[in-house]
Amino acid sequence: MAKIKVTKVKSAINRTQNQKRTLEALGLKKIGQTIEHENTPNILGMVNKVKHLVSVETV
Repeated sequence: MAKIKVTKVKSAINRTQNQKRTLEALGLKKIGQTIEHENTPNILGMVNKVKHLVSVETV
């Protein structure tokens, strides 16, 4: 499977609890932190929920 790099670029302050939990589930805690994930439908759905807070690139 392909991999994607997800980087947190904006703060989760004043965001809904669902968005905060999605960021935590992706493994993102600090701004600028980058995590690699498999390119699965579950992960892509989570990234889509918080696409305004993260940047995504394929590896």
